[in-house]
Amino acid sequence: MNAANLQLEGLMMAVAAINNALVHRGMLSVDDIDVALRKAEASVTSDERVYEDMSPANRDAIEAGVPSFGELARQVGKTKTLYNDQM
Repeated sequence: MNAANLQLEGLMMAVAAINNALVHRGMLSVDDIDVALRKAEASVTSDERVYEDMSPANRDAIEAGVPSFGELARQVGKTKTLYNDQM
């Protein structure tokens, strides 16, 4: 696997953990996070200069159907394996 992919995976996991903590502490709702992430995506895709400078692969990644935060959290929960102390 490309080292950049591992870095991105780590970043996504960190953002997911922060989002999860914000929801569990009652600071934000899942809907609040979804709206914030959609606004961030819209700001990138609406700036045509930035969008046109992206590689086709990067544009495809942005345009792909991205699950909501709640759906992503459910997917992680379903696919997560047990830790050694949970077996």
